[in-house]
Formats: sequence, C-alpha cells, structure tokens
Amino acid sequence: MIFDLHVHSRYSPRCGYMQPEEIVKTAIKKGLDGIAVTDHNTIAGGIRAKAFETRDFRVIVGSEVLTDRGEVIGLFLSEEVAPGNFEDVVAAIRDQSGVVVLPHPFDRLRSTALHPQPADVGQIDAVEGFNARCIFQADNRAAAEFGREHNLAVIAGSDAHFPGEIGRAGIRLDGEPEECLQSRDFQAFGRRSSLLIHARTKIMKFSRI
Repeated sequence: MIFDLHVHSRYSPRCGYMQPEEIVKTAIKKGLDGIAVTDHNTIAGGIRAKAFETRDFRVIVGSEVLTDRGEVIGLFLSEEVAPGNFEDVVAAIRDQSGVVVLPHPFDRLRSTALHPQPADVGQIDAVEGFNARCIFQADNRAAAEFGREHNLAVIAGSDAHFPGEIGRAGIRLDGEPEECLQSRDFQAFGRRSSLLIHARTKIMKFSRI
C-alpha cells in the first residue's frame, strides 16, 4: 500500500487550495491507498476528507501545529491541538495516542522548521526524511540521518498544496499504518516538486493577505 503522509487542503489558512473531496479523488486516481491531511493548526480538513473514505482508501486525520520552536505534525488525531510551546503540543498529540512527526526539520528556507536536538528524541516518533518541497536535498538528507542516528521512524510526504503534488512522496507498507510506523516496517520514497510550485504557493499567499 502507498500513503502520502503530508497533504494540505483549503482548511490551511493562506496556503491551502484543494477541497478535501478533491484530495481523496486525486489520490485514488493516482493509485494511492491513503493520505494524511495535515492542515496548519486544525484537523478540520482531515475530518472533512475522512467523510470520503472508501473501503479501499484510508484517510488519516492530522495537523501541522506551530510551536514556539517550529512545526510539529500530529497523525491519527481526533481532537484539535492548539499551537503553543513544544512540550504542550507533543503532550496534546500523545494524549490522543497520536504520532509525533517533525516535518522538514532541517529545511534552511523555512522559518517554521523545528531543528531537533538529541535531547528532543524522547518526544519524537518520526522525522520527515524526505519532503518533496525541500529545495536543498542536503536538508532532507540531514533529517534522514538524524532519524536513523536516533532510531526514529524516517517517513516522507509530498507537502502537497495542489493536485499535481499528491503522491510525490510517501511510504510503502503492508499493514496498518499505525503498526507499520511503530515497527518501522515500511519504505519511504519521494521525488522533488517543481520550483514553480513554490512560486504558485507564494502568489496564493499574497493574494490572501
């Protein structure tokens, strides 16, 4: 099975574009078996997308939450997680038995990237070792190396904001996503998105100011 673990819908303020139903339809058309909808500071997009699940297609409800140190993704959520300090956000995710993921942790071009330290490892379940929107691949490599060095799950996600990006990165697995992430029984994959995607996103952000 193939899952893209980092997708944004129109419920992401300023940068989101896709309707949840469009996300699901596009992912199914591309041959994916599931996606995680990880809108900024809300699970609303994931909840809405879950209404379009099928017997053969899974939607994971998530959120990319801003902390005082950078962004953290929570997967398998059932309740909103409010932005706040890092420790409180992690605790709120784990209170729901969610999975704590650091997205694009070493991306030098993102002011919201959380640069982890070895002391943080006990509060992290996974790192995004490949983000399709990372321009400098050395930053993806640094994330993957940090994850491997500290025995964390090293996943991948497209960080999709537009339909063409869905499925550009993710994981291949044979089993339930929660169990496979915990046991590290999956393979991450990915290919970079076009630089034009970044320009399109910036234009959208400015148009919403």
